[in-house]
Amino acid sequence: MFSKATHKPKIKRRLFGREGADKIAGIFFFIPFGVLFLLFTVVPVITAIVLSFTNYTVLQEPITVWFKNYVYLFTEDDTFILALRQTLTFALFSGPIGYIVSFMVAWAIDTLKFKKFYALAFYAPSITSGIAMSVIWLFFFAPDRLGLINNLLLNMGVISDPILWTQNPEWVLFLVVFVSVWMGMGNGFLGFLAGFQNMDREVFEAGAIDGVTNKFQELIYLVLPLMKPMLLFGAVNTIAGSFGIYDIPLTLVGFPGPDNSAITLVGHLNDFAFNRMDFGYACTIAVIMFAMTFLLGRVVFKLLDSKDE
Repeated sequence: MFSKATHKPKIKRRLFGREGADKIAGIFFFIPFGVLFLLFTVVPVITAIVLSFTNYTVLQEPITVWFKNYVYLFTEDDTFILALRQTLTFALFSGPIGYIVSFMVAWAIDTLKFKKFYALAFYAPSITSGIAMSVIWLFFFAPDRLGLINNLLLNMGVISDPILWTQNPEWVLFLVVFVSVWMGMGNGFLGFLAGFQNMDREVFEAGAIDGVTNKFQELIYLVLPLMKPMLLFGAVNTIAGSFGIYDIPLTLVGFPGPDNSAITLVGHLNDFAFNRMDFGYACTIAVIMFAMTFLLGRVVFKLLDSKDE
């Protein structure tokens, strides 16, 4: 009799399954970003927080002063309070205006035939240096008869004397907000336009069947819910850009401007960091700015978060 031999099929065991291999590949792809994020974001933020509790210049080692910088900042530094008020004023006007205008322009361009051409023309100013563009706008708003705006208004008989756009504190706010809005719409606009182009058009067809009859109803019931991720992205960028305003008022009217009308938090920070070499106090201002933008970003994230929908 022949014994019946049982042959078990050989099973090749993989060191990692498909899912494990994908996770490892994802980790390797994340490592470069993680290292750069750690070195250029996490470490500087932690360093600034630590130095904000010290008296530190490049000529001496940091001396711990605990909360003295923060107490002085809010109780004795009148320039900081003025810079904070100026920054909030600039952000209050330039942020929402630029945000809304960039969204509406992206919505309009998305319906045009040559949208790539119009998108490039509208986005171009945002990739140009703020200082360079401010110099160009200075030619328009020159405070004499040769300035294009003054010359136009004088020829039309609207004004009898040139408007001192860059020398009158009452006009500085308008000038800075106008140029800031014009310069800052590009980044948010590009995100909004990408969101419009990636929307599922079948949703609009279904909306038309359900009774959506005009563009305004499309905007309220279809576009805004679908665009929440892009709205969140644009809002965070707008907040960061509004609080970081510095180069535009610096070029337009100088630092700190007539009657301190153009001083901002970033300008106040740069004054202490690079003019007075007081890096400890400059870090204190930076921490306050970081806390403000972070808290506002969290509020916007809660309002526009769409993961539960």
